[in-house]
Amino acid sequence: MDIGNGSFVTEFILVGLTEYSGIQLPLFFLFLGIYAITVAGNLGLITLIGLNSHLHIPMYYFLFNLSCIDLCYSSVITPKLLVNFLSEMNPISYAGCMTQLFFYCLLVSAECYVLTAMAYDRYVAICKPLLYMVTMSPQFCTRLAIIIYVGALAGAWAHTGCMLRLTFCKANAINHYMCDIFPLLELSCTSTHVNELVVFIVVGFDVAMPTVTIAVSYTFILISILRIRSTEGRPKAFSTCSSHIIVVSVFFGSGAFMYLHPSSVLSMDQGKVSTVFYTIVVPMLNPLIYSFRNKEVKVALKKTLSRKIFS
Repeated sequence: MDIGNGSFVTEFILVGLTEYSGIQLPLFFLFLGIYAITVAGNLGLITLIGLNSHLHIPMYYFLFNLSCIDLCYSSVITPKLLVNFLSEMNPISYAGCMTQLFFYCLLVSAECYVLTAMAYDRYVAICKPLLYMVTMSPQFCTRLAIIIYVGALAGAWAHTGCMLRLTFCKANAINHYMCDIFPLLELSCTSTHVNELVVFIVVGFDVAMPTVTIAVSYTFILISILRIRSTEGRPKAFSTCSSHIIVVSVFFGSGAFMYLHPSSVLSMDQGKVSTVFYTIVVPMLNPLIYSFRNKEVKVALKKTLSRKIFS
């Protein structure tokens, strides 16, 4: 597909998160710190899982994928945001904008599906523990990962392909800190009804299918936990799920708030704040939540550090 076909605009200007100059520098250091924690946390988790053979199980296989996605996800968005805080104008080429949009849609969809796979993994582990290693075999996990990324790729192409069909005439200031779907639709000279329909269908599926799957999984998990007679068993079972529930709530809650409202109902400033949560905050929180609340990760970290110190 020819990038730029039907468009008179060769570059866009990203307005940024806020226009108040007095808080630009503090925000720069705030988001720089968040990005540094995101990169260090996700790289650390990826390294730990890769180096420790006892973490080579389905739960950590999907956590490994989640960390890779979060690392790429944050790197697609945050550097451009940081540049915006330090410069009066933050231009991005038409091709660069469409590329950012594509990878953003790809990675956010992949994260939805990976979180869903993690919920199913917890369901099998708690509700069918004797069948866990058979059900969540390496072959099954690999096939599931392929399905996740193919599905995310299809959704990203649907959004980007529809966006490439639009014509952008004169207005080129995107009222956002990234090339997101709705801010771009506001600049189009042509009808955006098809694009809005695609957003509703694709995002609706990306939110509804995982939400139903996660809700059903945790309903069965809760029933199984309540049947546990051991006083020590219940807290242990809850602790294995609590990290995932926190991440899912923040990610899907902010995403649904942003995309499942009609564009006329949700102001762009509200949309920016909502987008910050699942594009910048969640990728930082994931490795922190899964490491601080996970004994196996803590043990792996201690072993890895001790090997480095005494080697």
